[in-house]
Amino acid sequence: MSPAMYNASVPVFRQMLSALAGIIDKTIAHAEAKKIDPAVYANARLYPDMFPFARQIGVATDFAKGASARLAGVEVPKFEDTEVTLADLKARLQKTLDFLATLKPEQFQGAETRDITIQLRGTPTVFKGQPYLLHYALPNFYFHTTTAYAILRHNGIEIGKPDFIHQLITA
Repeated sequence: MSPAMYNASVPVFRQMLSALAGIIDKTIAHAEAKKIDPAVYANARLYPDMFPFARQIGVATDFAKGASARLAGVEVPKFEDTEVTLADLKARLQKTLDFLATLKPEQFQGAETRDITIQLRGTPTVFKGQPYLLHYALPNFYFHTTTAYAILRHNGIEIGKPDFIHQLITA
């Protein structure tokens, strides 16, 4: 059995979501030190027509749990999308990490060629597993994690590339 699809998804999502949790910790500490309402950061955005930080986290977790579940052939967990505080967002990240921890490499057997059907702009779209992961799920996941990082960096949180990369998984 080749664990390639598992290795290309779950550990990647875990690494980046853990990094976001660490960035939120730094944001909370920054807000406390500077006496800034943490809601400022949860609602911050790079441009008026872009999602705020809180929604970037929501979408990133949706891609992580959705892609992993679909590739593993299990039901996608439903989250309520009610997070408004940085603590709420950190809890959502942890809930996603907890779900990812339940997935095993053997569940991804055949995921490369598994049909994955999602709604895109109201239209059912069918992908094979590998193109779904490599050309749709991962690019979207990285877009939203990078944008979340950029929002906080733009707003003065002292974070850098090591915070974004977090702990490299070498095994």
